[in-house]
Amino acid sequence: MKGLAFSSLRVGKKYRLINFGEVNEFIIERVIGREDFDVKDLHTLECYRMKEFFKFGKGKDFEIREID
Repeated sequence: MKGLAFSSLRVGKKYRLINFGEVNEFIIERVIGREDFDVKDLHTLECYRMKEFFKFGKGKDFEIREID
């Protein structure tokens, strides 16, 4: 996995997640578990669980980066 580890993600910070060529930008709203968070999409303002972004697996391009 490139980028940040799940343990370094923080509530209130904005991130970009890339997986299988799909790019998602979101803000973390709440920590649910070790690798799961409640997140809000920065473009659509919809709320998700982070695991929904990689429920079909993690691709070779899987990466999480903090954004401004």
